Amino acid sequence: MTDYIYEPFPDDVLFNHRIGKNYTNIFHRHDGYEIYLFIKGNINFYFENACFHLDCGTLIAINPNEFHRAVCLDSMTYERISINIKMSYVQQLSTPHSNLCSCFERNPGGVIHIAHLNQQEVNEFIILSHKMQNAYDSNEYGNDILRSSYLSQLLIITNRLFQDNKSVGLEENQNIMPKFLADTIKFIDDNITENITLKMLSEQIYLNGTYISRQFKEHTGITLQKYIINKKISLAARYLADDESVTTACYMSGFKNYSNFIRTFTKQMGISPGKYRRNI
Repeated sequence: MTDYIYEPFPDDVLFNHRIGKNYTNIFHRHDGYEIYLFIKGNINFYFENACFHLDCGTLIAINPNEFHRAVCLDSMTYERISINIKMSYVQQLSTPHSNLCSCFERNPGGVIHIAHLNQQEVNEFIILSHKMQNAYDSNEYGNDILRSSYLSQLLIITNRLFQDNKSVGLEENQNIMPKFLADTIKFIDDNITENITLKMLSEQIYLNGTYISRQFKEHTGITLQKYIINKKISLAARYLADDESVTTACYMSGFKNYSNFIRTFTKQMGISPGKYRRNI
């Protein structure tokens, strides 16, 4: 099981076609967009305050602020493709007429972007994604153009799936996350700038704080405290991306101590908030 919460990636595009067994990871997020295609296996997929048992051929568009986790339920072979893409690169590939970021943006009402592909669509997606990766693996003449071309095609396919109403909303799926846990995550998200304690959660959820904490760790793979801190850091990163000052980002994201914010942000993100603001 991987032990990261925030996963940066150095390149514009990171491609991974995983085939294995007994795979699981913890609740985590990335510093860019992710296209996730579930091909084979028996898994539950945690996504913010929801959990789904995925059908083969499920495609999910994930933005940088969304925590997610895949958990294998047995020893059946697990196969999936993930494509992580820098936000700036997707924006660069977009046009005034075709916003390729659209598939990663949530609609009012909390619609989670999940689409179901038939076997032919799955096969076509796999072939195209490997063509893209092959172009990245070689410096042959023209491959720089092919890279962006193949990625653009994958992004167009993904956006069209959602525009063609093949995506489904949370209310149309069976959310198998325990309600008290979903309520816990929602309460944290809604009050992330506050000093959230176990006592506060216990009073809101009407359950013992220790029980909530234990169940949260069991379902997400991380502690409540780590989740809360990383959510605050995620909010601070968004303020910095909007060109707010480091001081403003610190206090508007719920940190009470500036020095602690600098240390925590740098530890979680691998870069100081000042450098992050300049580089974003």
